[in-house]
Amino acid sequence: MRAFIGGTGLTRMPNLCVTERHTLGSDWGNPSAKVVEGSLGEQSVLFLARHGDPHVLMPHEVNYRANIAALRHCGATEIIAVNAVGGISADAGTLVVPDQIIDYTWGRDNTIYERRNREPVHVDFTWPFDERLRRQLKNALEKRGVNWRDGGCYAATQGPRLETAAEIRKLENDGCDIVGMTGMPEAVIAREMDLPYAMLSLVVNPAAGKADREISMDDIRRVLEGGMDDVLAVLADLPVYAH
Repeated sequence: MRAFIGGTGLTRMPNLCVTERHTLGSDWGNPSAKVVEGSLGEQSVLFLARHGDPHVLMPHEVNYRANIAALRHCGATEIIAVNAVGGISADAGTLVVPDQIIDYTWGRDNTIYERRNREPVHVDFTWPFDERLRRQLKNALEKRGVNWRDGGCYAATQGPRLETAAEIRKLENDGCDIVGMTGMPEAVIAREMDLPYAMLSLVVNPAAGKADREISMDDIRRVLEGGMDDVLAVLADLPVYAH
């Protein structure tokens, strides 16, 4: 079953019929919100609000392990995550399907493998995003005819503050194209739980120092509200899940 992680607005998807809301915990505590189950056209899907419902959790407060575990418990076998990001080499309003990620976060619970395991486990993370899911997203974006970009490196920063101009210059020198606060450890937890995972990132603002004025939350909200219609349409255009 396909699962989506993002904001509560994802459940506004056209043709979605919500059938159940699951309340459950995990070995790592409680997820951010109830897992919403529904039917989207001919297929069953799951949704999870990453920051809670309502939106109350900061990026560093999200229990990423519990979120992925809850989705898997409810039958998820693949995950598509939606992220709002800043643009380093991508313009506001662009949808990006990243193919790489660099983790700049700290202090987060970033693995399901801890000292209670009998021996170390090292998952291969060379290519962090599932290529089949990326291809499906790209095909849906091409069909929709929106402004989008194939590939790019997502910089996962700690937040909740936005970055300084100097930090963005460092990220750009490191090869990053977009910057957000939720990509890690979400992506690697999905890999450890053997769930194919891909991102659809909406650029909602120029990163710090990339515009001639300060970043405005009003501007971010304006782009986010307009871009979410495209996001929802693209997700609804994905092919019927077949595993």
